[in-house]
Amino acid sequence: MLFSNLEEYQQSAKWFSYQEHSLAYWYNFDVQTQTDMPYEGVTLLFLHGFPSASWDWHAQWSELSKQYRCLAFDMLGFGLSDKPRGHRYSLLEQADIALHLCKLLKIKNVHIIAHDYGVSVAQQLLSEQSASSSKLTIESICFLNGGLFVDGHRPLLTQKLLNSWLGPLMVKFINKATLRKSFITIFGEKTPPSAHEVDLLYELLEYKNGKALLPRLLKYLDERALHNSRWLKSMQDTKIPLAFINGLDDPISGAHMLELFQQRLPNSATASLPVGHYPQLEAPEKVLLLLRQFLQEKRFT
Repeated sequence: MLFSNLEEYQQSAKWFSYQEHSLAYWYNFDVQTQTDMPYEGVTLLFLHGFPSASWDWHAQWSELSKQYRCLAFDMLGFGLSDKPRGHRYSLLEQADIALHLCKLLKIKNVHIIAHDYGVSVAQQLLSEQSASSSKLTIESICFLNGGLFVDGHRPLLTQKLLNSWLGPLMVKFINKATLRKSFITIFGEKTPPSAHEVDLLYELLEYKNGKALLPRLLKYLDERALHNSRWLKSMQDTKIPLAFINGLDDPISGAHMLELFQQRLPNSATASLPVGHYPQLEAPEKVLLLLRQFLQEKRFT
């Protein structure tokens, strides 16, 4: 999954249906079509962030897929997947879609690697497992920068405006230049986004007129507040290994979020990097090394 452009990303995608919607996904293993029995081994499930797509993981995927079964999908409203205009987008629905895909592929056990928007989807999946209402077994979760705790999340002004009654108006002013400006704000000072990254992520954002959906997708900020207490309890009560790889220079969920994570989950593994909100893009090799350590040892050294 090492793609140089949008065309290669599209050509390598597979497709599945959820209700009336079509979603793009990627995997590196043979699907068990000849048996109803689930695969007993463990698969890495990558969950992407807002407003991007599974392409974010391309550097880690290209290496981890040599050793592990890997699965990623563009969530509803993101990337190559369908972007229904009147849809009421929900983190809980995205978790249901992840479960649906795992069921289709007969996946029973997963290690979750989640970033940004995806951390909330992972929290919901963990909560369902904690309530014994999920047939998917989570073996571990490694979070990257994201709004794990509502009181530590600091959305950009642009995000706040898009999530307000001004959202439909604000969308008209979003273009590649404004996206680049936002990314420069949240990336580390020494690890700014490349022109190629901005170009490709903007193409994915505009694909199927996805830009118009931003106000609807950003309702996840309100949804996080609604479920925050339940998700935190699931994280504190679980016995499965949790970890947090944090880009310290991220103004949204950087060093301040890491501090809260260490206070509330003192027995979980943490690692920090001198980058911003997208560690997997800003320091791909370091993130790969940390993911390998956690997957093998359930800790960072």
